Amino acid sequence: MKISKVERQRLLKETIEATPFITDEKLAEKFNVSIQTIRLDRMELSIPELRERIKSVAAYQWNETVKALSLDEVIGEIIDLDLDRRAISILEIKKEHVFSRNKIARGHHLFAQANSLAVAVINDELALTAKSEIKFTRQVKAGERVVAKALVKDVDDKGMTVVQVNSFVDNEKVFTGLFHMYRSNDPKGDIGNEDSN
Repeated sequence: MKISKVERQRLLKETIEATPFITDEKLAEKFNVSIQTIRLDRMELSIPELRERIKSVAAYQWNETVKALSLDEVIGEIIDLDLDRRAISILEIKKEHVFSRNKIARGHHLFAQANSLAVAVINDELALTAKSEIKFTRQVKAGERVVAKALVKDVDDKGMTVVQVNSFVDNEKVFTGLFHMYRSNDPKGDIGNEDSN
């Protein structure tokens, strides 16, 4: 059933407020209209595009900054960061990330997103990956959005900080990794205990 423009825009605004990282493509699908219609609705409502919304949310949420590497060295956009506890990043899978023949993302991009997030979450100016155990659980395709969630789990028997990273597309796990991170300082046992997805 077709809804009025006023009603669609009201629902669009509510949807974006509830899920700020939803894409125009998903919104077009949800409201059964063209992507162009969604873009016009957003412009009329003064709602910025996804990339700007990500930056805006990140700016409000962060009270800490990445120490172990510069932000432009992080693969994907960090949208949440609590040093030595947890971090979240989003990577849009574009043409340059996939094999041209089958449009499937190259594994090293998913690994790089997860690994750079594991480095970024460490509260130290020096953090290096000493060991990783990784598993790809499903193929990722062009146009999909990968949300990586890092959780600092423990300090192992060699003094390495253990970071678990799970990556998802629409709540479906596509990658999981356990990263043993060398750092120059002692984390002093201040490791987050939150459960991961």
